[in-house]
Amino acid sequence: MVSAIDVPADKLINVAQEELKTEIIMPDWARFVKTGAGRQRTPDQKNWWQIRAASILRKVYVDGPVGVNRLRTCYGGRKDRGVKPCKTYKAGGKIIRTILTQLEKIGYVKTSKKGRELTPKGQSYLDQMAKKVK
Repeated sequence: MVSAIDVPADKLINVAQEELKTEIIMPDWARFVKTGAGRQRTPDQKNWWQIRAASILRKVYVDGPVGVNRLRTCYGGRKDRGVKPCKTYKAGGKIIRTILTQLEKIGYVKTSKKGRELTPKGQSYLDQMAKKVK
């Protein structure tokens, strides 16, 4: 039995985002926002919302119950501050929260006291995607 941990993350995310295109729809406001304070521009890819959703789903699978603040730290990065040294900034929380609520509506993620965790439906979905990758 192949699990989502056994396959490379980039290949799993590419396969999963293709399947999530029909279920997860990018809101209208998401075309105009940056993904965090450390970014200078909006994302270039047209399907960046589905890629981020597949990546968040995999993170919840791997890291167990996880909160929005921990995901913000994971998706954050360094900000170029000109002459001053670079500084680490967190990613925007609205994007992560919205994707998590969309994943909850589908039934892949559920809320617990420790954060968001994967449901059996979400785990079987990622395992099926890992089987396609293998």
